Amino acid sequence: MSRHILLLTTLLIICRWSQISAQEVMTLEKALEVAFQHSPSLIQSKMSLEQQQLNLKAQNASLKSQFSLNVNPFNYTRNNQYDNYNSRWYANESMSSSASLGIVQPIKWTDGTISLINDLSWQDASNKTDNRKSTSFNHNLSLRLEQPLFTYNRTQMQLKELEYALENAKISYAMQELNIEKQVTTQFYEVYQKQKDLNTARDEYNNQKQNYEIIKNKVEAGLVAKEEQFQAEVNLATSESSVYNAEISYENTKDNFKLLLGISLDEDIMVLPNTTINTVNVNSAEAVRYALEQRMELRQKEITLEEDIFNIIRAKSENEFKGSISARIGLDALAGKVKDMYNNPTDNEQIGVSLNIPIFDWGAKKARIRSSELAMESDKVDFEEEKKDIILEVRQICRNLPTLIRQIEIKKKSIENAEHTYEINLEKYRNGNLTGMELQQYQTQLTNAKQEYTNAIISYKLELLNLKIQTLWDFENNKTYLPVELLK
Repeated sequence: MSRHILLLTTLLIICRWSQISAQEVMTLEKALEVAFQHSPSLIQSKMSLEQQQLNLKAQNASLKSQFSLNVNPFNYTRNNQYDNYNSRWYANESMSSSASLGIVQPIKWTDGTISLINDLSWQDASNKTDNRKSTSFNHNLSLRLEQPLFTYNRTQMQLKELEYALENAKISYAMQELNIEKQVTTQFYEVYQKQKDLNTARDEYNNQKQNYEIIKNKVEAGLVAKEEQFQAEVNLATSESSVYNAEISYENTKDNFKLLLGISLDEDIMVLPNTTINTVNVNSAEAVRYALEQRMELRQKEITLEEDIFNIIRAKSENEFKGSISARIGLDALAGKVKDMYNNPTDNEQIGVSLNIPIFDWGAKKARIRSSELAMESDKVDFEEEKKDIILEVRQICRNLPTLIRQIEIKKKSIENAEHTYEINLEKYRNGNLTGMELQQYQTQLTNAKQEYTNAIISYKLELLNLKIQTLWDFENNKTYLPVELLK
């Protein structure tokens, strides 16, 4: 029988050890690494960044020389037409072939284009009624210039807008990283908090179980009244229920954390935080300066103001006085035989200027310009308010940090006092000088003290992270917290 009990105990230990070994220990650094790799929101933000990079790349590529080749290898037509002048029908038949090679070069600095067009064609036409036939070979080479006048450079503006869009996407990606870090850190410590609450509930349950056995033995020995055992049973059941509730809360919090990390919900994890408190002395004025210099939201507001200027320019260009100049020089060779094409080539030139002169638009242009100006003024106000909010947030954090440090010291001392008080009253309880209900109060006081100490540590860690995110300066390591891509 003893051998069976020993074998069963060994199997239970092995199963318990396999469960522990299968549980993955998650540090905050590892959790952040996993989240950066698997977070859906961060993946979407990265896709948006890559999209803006490709848009800018495509726009820069479109400003280079564009080559195009159009080929019509063969075309045949036959039709009957009526000649009103001669009052008779005649039949036409033609065969043709053509090719065109074009090189178009946009001029970024002037918003114009210069083109080199090379056309080569052949045509064989015949009139079946009169039995007439003609063959022609044509080669046309031309250089063309198209240049807008008296208007803004649309090419450069579009390129600048795409550059702003890319910068904005980089900022959004970096801000999403910071947001993920804040979410992961917050939920990481929530898991740690629930983990500590579960451990505290289990410790309390073990204490209640021991107390129950003590009271039970005293009741059986007739040393205390039966009512004390009833109260001990209530305390034990309450403590057991607290353990069950703490386990549920712990598992639910872990599931939410795993969902945020983007890992399987079936994976079992346990967090291992660094609870070392690094006291950081922060100068409020210096923190505000870092925030105003580095906060990415301010740069986004500046980009918005730049785009407002573009909108005003567009509003002013509607129904504007503008013009364009076009010029063309070319060489045209035409002959009935290929060898005779260049015997008598003709050159041709063309130049033209066109103007668009608005007369009256009933105030539409003026209204659009004022609307765009008001939008810019509103964004300026928003920019200044954002700066005020940043200053306010940073100052509040700087004021909170010393208070939170003091709270940690107080809560730590409270645990020591609560433990000492509980040990004293536990001895009184064992000696029959204290009721179970009174002891429960001291147990609750100890439990609350432990929870408040854990909460104080977490609050300080999160507030220190909040300072780093609000100022983009790592005060613990005394270095900037800007993403590397934005520093370039």
